[in-house]
Amino acid sequence: MGSSTNGSRRSIQYISINSGHVPPGEWCQIDGAWKVTDSRAGLGWYNFDPDSGSVLMGSSNLRRGLSPLQTELEALVWAMQSMLVHNKRRMNFQTDSAQLVKMVSKPAEWPAFAILLEEVEHCRGMFQAFSLTYIPRTKNTRADKLARSARAQPHDVYYINSVPPIPLPGPV
Repeated sequence: MGSSTNGSRRSIQYISINSGHVPPGEWCQIDGAWKVTDSRAGLGWYNFDPDSGSVLMGSSNLRRGLSPLQTELEALVWAMQSMLVHNKRRMNFQTDSAQLVKMVSKPAEWPAFAILLEEVEHCRGMFQAFSLTYIPRTKNTRADKLARSARAQPHDVYYINSVPPIPLPGPV
């Protein structure tokens, strides 16, 4: 696990993609759904605050980009922006994309994604505490279902609420 501190209020942390340890506190699981045969990609995120028990989730679609990794990055950007809009400044983001964790931890190695990675950096600077953690796909079923359901819609979808738009899997 590596970390760096940027100023007195902001701590930025990356958990090794091989580590099962997740920092305590509020978390937001993210996922992107991409298929070469579909014209749209789906984004999904599921936020949970263990202190209050509150849930917030988002499901959206957009024109399919060039790769599944781009869609995962788009999902992270949207989730970060959404958490900031809801004044959630200490967040443990979780993804089932090990490549996304690597990309965000070393953005200079991914010039093709520079614009989106700059947006991640911009948003990250507004968090008091931020982590991005790899989790197994089996632990990311809610965000996955939100992303897949949005991808399957033939019309534009943009949904943020505490009530799911579709039935979600139970606790894993």
